[in-house]
Amino acid sequence: MDFSSLLVLENNRARLRPLETGDFEALKAVAMDADLWKFTLTRADDAVSLAAYIRQALEAREQGLRYPFAIIDRETGRVVGSTSYYSVVPADQRLSVGYTWVGTDFQRSGLNRACKHLLLSHAFGALNCERVELETDARNYKSRTAMARMGATEEGTLRSHRPTQGGIRRDTVIFSIVRPEWPALRESVFQEFEVRG
Repeated sequence: MDFSSLLVLENNRARLRPLETGDFEALKAVAMDADLWKFTLTRADDAVSLAAYIRQALEAREQGLRYPFAIIDRETGRVVGSTSYYSVVPADQRLSVGYTWVGTDFQRSGLNRACKHLLLSHAFGALNCERVELETDARNYKSRTAMARMGATEEGTLRSHRPTQGGIRRDTVIFSIVRPEWPALRESVFQEFEVRG
């Protein structure tokens, strides 16, 4: 994966483009909700932590560790969250999708699923992945339910896996989608986002 490329992904519901420093004001309008950050590794629910979040995401991109996107809701044209590719291992034909959050008003609207459609389509298509991983804090039942609903398989729990906010070491639940599963998911879970010829 070329971390320096300008990667824009779009379907009928969402547009993903590289996250930029200039997204701060738009993201500030949706990020100032403490509940959004309850189970994330870091918080971004005030101006200082949001600026740090954006800066760290962009630095990780420069280092080839993470490709952060701004999520644009095509119904309103607003920047309403962020998501990323990370842990990209071309030799193993796998990567992870995560660091995903959307403003409260845009949750349960189909927007997150539209974003996952774009990321999975690109991963299994242009990036030739065999496996896409997703992970979440074991305490985050909302996220775990959403991953299962979109057809990802829960593989297990990595105990005391990562440090998270509040000095806690979190257990991480790992989900995955593998290439043989993708065609059926495109025609079921994600079919509303598929372009018909």
